[in-house]
Amino acid sequence: MAARYIAVDGPIGAGKTTLVKMLAKDLNAEAIFEPAEKNPFLNEFYKDRKQNAFKTQLFFLLNRYQQQLTLKSITAPIVCDYTFAKDRIFAKVNLSKDEQLLYEKIFSLLHSELPKPDMVIYMQAAPPVLLDRIKKRGLPYERPITEDYLEELTNAYNNFFFNYTECPLLVINASDIDYVKNKSDWENLKKAILAHNKGIAHYHYVSKG
Repeated sequence: MAARYIAVDGPIGAGKTTLVKMLAKDLNAEAIFEPAEKNPFLNEFYKDRKQNAFKTQLFFLLNRYQQQLTLKSITAPIVCDYTFAKDRIFAKVNLSKDEQLLYEKIFSLLHSELPKPDMVIYMQAAPPVLLDRIKKRGLPYERPITEDYLEELTNAYNNFFFNYTECPLLVINASDIDYVKNKSDWENLKKAILAHNKGIAHYHYVSKG
């Protein structure tokens, strides 16, 4: 495993958690998952984004910061199901301009102290695909999520990663791929992940059928 710290990111429903579990298992790495369900404001946020965005985002920011700090003490390879930059992407979608100014001051102070990934995997998927996956997993607090909101998130993620230069980036089109059921698809994807070590690359699944 060339990269000691791999971070997987993407909008809600992109398949980050599944990829992290499989990758960590095969690479004998430590899997790190974001405790999203512990945010006490999440239910209120999805019911009224404008009213509840700032407190929800601030909780996520501090929670993620605390978790990311602990990565410094882990000696094993790491595969994490989010980047710290994820917080900023969601903040730009959900916060007002005044809220963003305050948020950015806090984010900048915290960001400088955290370990940086050696590689990032960005999982892309079309908003209708994301919404279908969200509905299938049936989490109560995610029921109010709309396709329009997923469209906003997708655009924000694309804009952020379009000129990403902080470390090697692999962009995976995750709309059609099913590496859980198809072993050869998983081996091909894993090979692409392990081979990537420079710049931005794109992985597109091609059906053999």
